[in-house]
Amino acid sequence: MDKNNNMVDKSLNEPQESMVESETILKELQLGEEKNTIKLHKVVERLGLEIVHQSSDYYDICLLSADVNRPGLQLAGYLEDFPYKRLQVIGSVEYTYLTGLDSKLQYERFRGILSYSIPAVIFSYDVDINHDILDLADYYDKTVLRSPAKTTKLISDISDELEYQLAPRSNVHGELLEVFGVGVLIMGKSSVGKSETALDLVNRGHRLVADDMVDIMAIDNKIIGESPDNIRHYMEIRGLGIVNVRRLYGTGSVKNSTQVEMVIELEQWKEDYEYDRLGLDDHYIELLDVKLPHLVVPVRAGRNLAMIVEVAAMNQREKNFGYNAARVMTNKIFHKELVDENDDFE
Repeated sequence: MDKNNNMVDKSLNEPQESMVESETILKELQLGEEKNTIKLHKVVERLGLEIVHQSSDYYDICLLSADVNRPGLQLAGYLEDFPYKRLQVIGSVEYTYLTGLDSKLQYERFRGILSYSIPAVIFSYDVDINHDILDLADYYDKTVLRSPAKTTKLISDISDELEYQLAPRSNVHGELLEVFGVGVLIMGKSSVGKSETALDLVNRGHRLVADDMVDIMAIDNKIIGESPDNIRHYMEIRGLGIVNVRRLYGTGSVKNSTQVEMVIELEQWKEDYEYDRLGLDDHYIELLDVKLPHLVVPVRAGRNLAMIVEVAAMNQREKNFGYNAARVMTNKIFHKELVDENDDFE
């Protein structure tokens, strides 16, 4: 008996994690994954940057990195390991240093930067750019941009835009909803009941993000999901047709995007399969190299799937706060702890 208790104690003290390989999910990810680039002129348009000098290849320049560079060392003459493939942002400190140099040295230092294949140079604070710099930009055929924003704000805006545009992306079939503040991606084979479950959840007051097709992207080790523009706020219900959720249930019933915090996979009930009944072990699945909690919920007549999804979302919130009901209950049983119910909330 002691030996068995020791084995149980060990399993309780060491949470078990497992990675799930779902054929349904992985097949869709392999079909939908994309490598992204973005054209420089699109970023300029989105951020409202002023074009001071436009290169001949302006509309062909592709940005490959979300990082930007402030070329302070380069203006000081150090060009080793120069990250020239990034956008070059010259703030007030760099510009003050540059204009404080004598005209010949100023010309040489800026020439050193423009001689590389940089995508563009951006000046913050709406500074006046002298003719020598513009002459060099014309000679080396480089784009020069300007913004009235402060340097830190400008860099933040550029980085956020590039991270969004360059993020690894894919698309999967499923339903994405925000349930009690938790982004839940409901997946499964066709006709398993995903849309009906999603509609029931909307009817219960939760918010729909996407129906049928979900665009996902990985940003800062998080998965962000949204609906394609042409089907946003619409749902397809077999036997009923297309409905506009926002028009039927109001603006509060929909959301344009949300962070995916868990994946619930619906599957037809298998009589000979042993489903998890305790929830002691944590199961995960990787979407775009980001690990997410994963649950498999069997479907059969009489099961209230919307209610199960609600409970799963609330339970996931509890786990995020460090509380695992299954582990607490099992500890009480095997350690014979007599603990007041209120202690669960400590």
